[in-house]
Amino acid sequence: MNQPVIALVGVNKAYRSGSLSVQALDDVNLTIHEGEFVAIVGPSGSGKSTLMHIIGCLDVPTSGVYLLGGEDVSTLDEDRLAEIRNRRIGFVFQQFNLLPSLSAWRNVELPLAYSGLRRRERRERAMAALEQVGLGDRVDHRPGELSGGQQQRVAIARALVTEPALILADEPTGNLDSASTDEILGLLDDLHVSGRTMVLITHDREIAAEAQRRVRIRDGRLTADVEAVTR
Repeated sequence: MNQPVIALVGVNKAYRSGSLSVQALDDVNLTIHEGEFVAIVGPSGSGKSTLMHIIGCLDVPTSGVYLLGGEDVSTLDEDRLAEIRNRRIGFVFQQFNLLPSLSAWRNVELPLAYSGLRRRERRERAMAALEQVGLGDRVDHRPGELSGGQQQRVAIARALVTEPALILADEPTGNLDSASTDEILGLLDDLHVSGRTMVLITHDREIAAEAQRRVRIRDGRLTADVEAVTR
């Protein structure tokens, strides 16, 4: 068995709303090993977005331990968390989060802006990432000149450009038609086959079936850990 990339042990997350405390995550234990493709599935309000934020170092637990690649990130300050997000995690979001005024390759190079790389090397890496997702002929197009599926491919290229160990995809097909959804899921599967560790957050069980393993969440608790059917 490969080494754990993600290990959550007794993780809780509570938010205060006035005098009330809302328990978003309740004693979550989860291990994801290197090279796995895991889907976290749950309806709106189940806690899956909170879990995604903690896995992605966008938030920290109220209590419990989160080990990312063996490092305890549960209590790190924001500067260190930002460094980890930029270097070790690639994010793919439902809304694409592309800057409309920039070309595809300039959007892709953004995570490298503070890396110390020279502009030429940043461009070369951005071009290579776009080629990897099948957009080598669209590098100078702005988001408004691309289809939804192509925009998500640019977002995936941006996630890949820092060569992260972990790809975290939050409802990556939520704004796409069925044909583009199939293309993006195929691309995510290809990335997994190439050795990436993949975590897919979704409410859709059919989308989740793309993963090796499905973890269900409801009311802030993991309710099942089900092996997906081998395709």
